[in-house]
Amino acid sequence: MDYEAVRATVAAYSATRMIEANGDVFAIYDPDCDYEQRPRQGWATIVNSDFNDTASDLHRRGVFRLNIGLPKPRYEELFGPDVEHDTTVLDVVMPHPVYGGYHWVCVLNPETTWPDVRQFLDDAHAFAARKHDNAVRRREQRA
Repeated sequence: MDYEAVRATVAAYSATRMIEANGDVFAIYDPDCDYEQRPRQGWATIVNSDFNDTASDLHRRGVFRLNIGLPKPRYEELFGPDVEHDTTVLDVVMPHPVYGGYHWVCVLNPETTWPDVRQFLDDAHAFAARKHDNAVRRREQRA
């Protein structure tokens, strides 16, 4: 999958707002179109530069990293503690080099991993929707 195809796939998820910064793209679950009033972390990002970290050597031509925030149980199904990976290798799902401790996974230029990555995107989007719904319920209970 090339960068544009991955971006289009992520953007097609319901209630997803794509925000660009420093050449990277952040997928935000925003069904209420209130991101400006209630900023929140994205559920996936697509980065193609070393602006935020240099772990994946994204300065290589055509290389990008898809980052996906998973629920903790799903992340733990994939990785045990203290798993080490070469964070520069293409098409391997691995813990995010910086945010793995927060249950984020990543893959550089997904190809053969795409069926699994697509499921991780589904999981992450559903998790973002649940977090949003929980936040809405808490706000309504306080009102």
